[in-house]
Amino acid sequence: MSDAATLESFRLADSFLPVGTYTVSYGLEQFIQDDRVEDATDLEALLSTYLRRQVGPAELVALRAAHAAASGGDLDEVCRADRRLSAVTLAAEFRESAQQSGDRLLSLQTELRDEAMLDRYAERVDADDAPGNYAVVLGVATGLAGVAVREACLLCCHGFVTGLLGAAQRLLSLGHTDAQRILDDLQPVMTAAVVESADRGLDEMAPFAPLVDVLAADHERAERRLFAS
Repeated sequence: MSDAATLESFRLADSFLPVGTYTVSYGLEQFIQDDRVEDATDLEALLSTYLRRQVGPAELVALRAAHAAASGGDLDEVCRADRRLSAVTLAAEFRESAQQSGDRLLSLQTELRDEAMLDRYAERVDADDAPGNYAVVLGVATGLAGVAVREACLLCCHGFVTGLLGAAQRLLSLGHTDAQRILDDLQPVMTAAVVESADRGLDEMAPFAPLVDVLAADHERAERRLFAS
């Protein structure tokens, strides 16, 4: 990749990016409230499940499709990937969070980049022709910036894990060293999720994490919630 593409990938992976991912825990809050996650070992196991069964077979597949479509100028295929990702995401809170983060990232990109594809995609999202999921917006942004698709997928995994580790530090007695150890231990899982996603097309997008979906539904009805999802 070029230096510009590498620097863009760093920026997109930075928690300083104002897309609101710090407001979501993707069900982690409910796992902790139900005493299903009590320590760093439990947390690492859950994050591994997320990567293998949710992020890999869903978000990364959509990201890959959007990346290829944006690079080839095929906006219809970007929107198809976007709609498909929403269709296979069962938890309403997860869909809403992904769309809110995606909207912020897309708004930021259209402000910073002079790219007709981004502008036309934003118009389709505004017209409710596409939901604007974060993973799809990220795929479009990285594709247009010249970030290689493998690096874009790894970026997505890294951002997802660091976001949930940040949430865990507010919900558990999780120190910075433990958080970094978990991040290090999950590197092979992230790599495996990226590799496995390469063999799936949009019609093969099939996340399967039933307990996550059940607890996400419980979280929607919880009286006290620190996170949006």
